[in-house]
Amino acid sequence: PGEDRHVRRHRQPETDAERLAAERLGAAMQVADAEALPFADGSFDVVLSTFGVMFTPAQARSAGEMLRVCRAGGRIGLANWTPDSFIGRVFKTLGRHLPPPAGVASPALWGDEAHVRQLFGDRASALSAVRRSFNFRYRSAAHFVEVFRTWYGPVHKAFAALPPDGAAALERDLLQLLDEMNVGGASTLTVPSAYLEIVATRA
Repeated sequence: PGEDRHVRRHRQPETDAERLAAERLGAAMQVADAEALPFADGSFDVVLSTFGVMFTPAQARSAGEMLRVCRAGGRIGLANWTPDSFIGRVFKTLGRHLPPPAGVASPALWGDEAHVRQLFGDRASALSAVRRSFNFRYRSAAHFVEVFRTWYGPVHKAFAALPPDGAAALERDLLQLLDEMNVGGASTLTVPSAYLEIVATRA
């Protein structure tokens, strides 16, 4: 009683575990399928996802799982890239070079308030959405592409799936997009990307 319990969606459990140890915070880490969470109904006071659940293929199923494991009156907090954001445009660029599997919706739909309201339906008694922005800061556009093709799932998978000439074309398009959206000047890269901060209350 009185103890807050949280479930958080993430994709780098090793990094999170190292940070928890460094901060001397007691928390249990568990890797799980976001579309089939291994927790009982109403297990958590708070369910959080920062740019994580938006990448699940079955959006309605993963939304249902968040609602299922959150207790009545608990909160679900999300941060999702918007369709018109820089990352949203990255998704569109990837899609031009490597179309997504049939039936898989864009992850950026999670950054549309109306779509999230539809996913949660009447199982959320209240929902607030605030548009915010994050600045990507890198040494250059080439540095950004190097990091993202190595570590960022959607970009990494696209480059890995394309033949050499296709990968080169994708790199050119990403560099062009970065140059277009860079507000950092000629000597560095600063690219703002909008995201939607959502807080829903479980009915």
